[in-house]
Amino acid sequence: MSSLREMTRQDATAAGPVVAVDTDDIVAPDRFGWWNDMVGHEVMPVAIQSPHANRFRGQVEAVGFPRSQVAAFDFSPLTARRSPVHIRRRDPEDYFLVLVRQSAIRLEQARNVVCLSSGDMALFSSSQPLTCDFLDRGGLVCLTLLRIPRALLPLADHRADQMLAERLPNKSGSGVLLGPYLTSLPAAARGSGPVELARLGAIGVDLAGSLLAARYRDQDSLPAETRRTALLVRISAFIDHQLADPALDPAAIAAHHHISVRTLHQLFQGEPESVAATIRRRRLERCRADLTEPHLRHRTIGDTALRWGFRHPADFSRAFRRAYGVSPGEVRAALR
Repeated sequence: MSSLREMTRQDATAAGPVVAVDTDDIVAPDRFGWWNDMVGHEVMPVAIQSPHANRFRGQVEAVGFPRSQVAAFDFSPLTARRSPVHIRRRDPEDYFLVLVRQSAIRLEQARNVVCLSSGDMALFSSSQPLTCDFLDRGGLVCLTLLRIPRALLPLADHRADQMLAERLPNKSGSGVLLGPYLTSLPAAARGSGPVELARLGAIGVDLAGSLLAARYRDQDSLPAETRRTALLVRISAFIDHQLADPALDPAAIAAHHHISVRTLHQLFQGEPESVAATIRRRRLERCRADLTEPHLRHRTIGDTALRWGFRHPADFSRAFRRAYGVSPGEVRAALR
């Protein structure tokens, strides 16, 4: 089987930018050994033990970017230890931000110990001894790793080392956005070309940098481009959340994010469309999706428009025809 990291470095392959491997492709007696070797090559050398070694299951779905990688792991419970010997053998000098999707993890590094459950995030490093207990809770351990080279993380003075094996905030700011980003990335990457894929990778690193800087209360140390990207992601999420509000407009967005309307428009100058165009397109997409849902057939076209923030049905109909070349009524009629 080819190297996972080599495969994910290609922005597009015959199977697309997402690479998936599964122990089901390995003969049963060799599965645990193969998993051990894969982790050593694709993450970092460790010693692993598992009470499930004879019936081990594991799969990985990875997305590679020019300088980082996101990989979703599902596997039987195990314990992994990285010793000074492992570090001397090979140190990729990477940080790993881990998101627990299912089960629980006990993480020990740099004299810190943290117990993580579903939804929690933490940081660990390849450059210090490490113990990870992936606990048996009656099923597979499911987690996602964002691998960030040390040189790429936009924090000064190795401040990330001061946050190893600590629970990171996931209920506010960049933490709220980073979790969904990591879990949805493989699906998003499948429909992305090389340029969009590189942009998705940069967003992940910027969100992680913003999260860690906020934890250290050191946002000013982040590069301006990192702060800009993180702010744009927060604005994008806010727009999606507020689409149904007819009052959603550039002024409301700017006020919510404590910036001026002029600054908001400047942020979008490098984007494919303006703030207003972004709001309109996403509202139209939601309306079109609703109009094609058979179980929403009872809802009138006017109600659908109002549901997604269009104040005037006539304006909605004109905008819909300009965007899709057909009227909302013609889309609804196609259901019959």
